[in-house]
Amino acid sequence: MLSDDDKKKLSHRLARVTGQVEAVSRMIDEDAYCVDILMQLSAATGALGKVGQIVLENHLRTCVADAMKNGDGPEREQKLNELIALFRKYASVVD
Repeated sequence: MLSDDDKKKLSHRLARVTGQVEAVSRMIDEDAYCVDILMQLSAATGALGKVGQIVLENHLRTCVADAMKNGDGPEREQKLNELIALFRKYASVVD
């Protein structure tokens, strides 16, 4: 579970991402130089990826750690399968 402080930090990061995406939209509307648009998209993608990394780390430190420490066999297996699915789906996003 995310702490209130972590939620606040993530909210600020997401607000920045929102601003970057809005900037991309404006740039497209204004026929900005393609390389500039791509650079802005790269920044937004990187920032969103960082949010994902923070959420994943929190999940590992809380939910998964708790299941490994206190859960029964099926619960531990479920958390491991969940993580494997996440890593398979997002392997290219997490560096």
